[in-house]
Amino acid sequence: MEALNFKTDMSFVYGEPSPMGPGIVRIVAPNPSPLTFKGTNTYLVGSTALAVIDPGPNDPVHRNAILKAAGGRPITHIVSTHAHRDHVDGIAELKAATGALVAAFPRDPEAGRIALKDSPSGKLFIDYDFQPEVPLRGGDTLEGADWALTAIHTPGHAPDHLCLALEGRPVVFSGDHVMAWNTTVVAPPEGRMADYVASLEILLDRQDSAFLPGHGGRIEDPQRTVKAYLLHRRWREKSVLDALTAGFTTIRRIVPEIYQGLAPQMLPAAILSVQAHVEYLIEKGLVASDLPLTPDRVLSAL
Repeated sequence: MEALNFKTDMSFVYGEPSPMGPGIVRIVAPNPSPLTFKGTNTYLVGSTALAVIDPGPNDPVHRNAILKAAGGRPITHIVSTHAHRDHVDGIAELKAATGALVAAFPRDPEAGRIALKDSPSGKLFIDYDFQPEVPLRGGDTLEGADWALTAIHTPGHAPDHLCLALEGRPVVFSGDHVMAWNTTVVAPPEGRMADYVASLEILLDRQDSAFLPGHGGRIEDPQRTVKAYLLHRRWREKSVLDALTAGFTTIRRIVPEIYQGLAPQMLPAAILSVQAHVEYLIEKGLVASDLPLTPDRVLSAL
């Protein structure tokens, strides 16, 4: 299988709004990293009264850029695609400045808590205490003065992940579920590969013209991209099985076999990604292992 055709070009200036279509602008937060690419994309949706999707980090410069882009128009709603800190840490201060209602999928604050060592970003990257005022579940529609967003529950990267379809337009805000610059990290226990694959398949049935992701540039052929990502996951699954049958019998030994030339800082994320695939293969009855699954637990193909 050929490598995915990642789109790493992205035209923007930090702090400056970029038009993404009628009634949509993007502001990129200044939090670049190996996992956030150029930074978190914040979207302002609407013309007379606004929704802000993913305010990003708690950064006063970024918050001021959001307020400046609003240009005096009221921000009535703040919407989170999921409760990872690079998306939600800026919510509290933006709410204090605007009085906006906060909407998101309501996750169980105790479910899936993970230790520092399990985070692919090297820090505790989930706000377990984040709770929306307006709960959004799959199929729910949030309405503003001149916009409406329908939630599509897409767990996998995170159990609370939502994509948001803009009603009346073939546009979806895809969060971290589908991005153009790289594949999505599915890192157990926060991430679950079976859920991620099923959530990708949900998007295949749509007729969208663009995805606006949480990191990186606009995706112009979204359903084709989703299909390519599904094929990539199946190819990666086969690579894990092939490495296992070739005698690489732990996750830690499989990783360098299937991630050639991996940057050292990405090793924790790669280990967790392979673990997610192994968990899925165990669920399918194709791999066996004693539990709990760890990077050095011996695996066997069935």
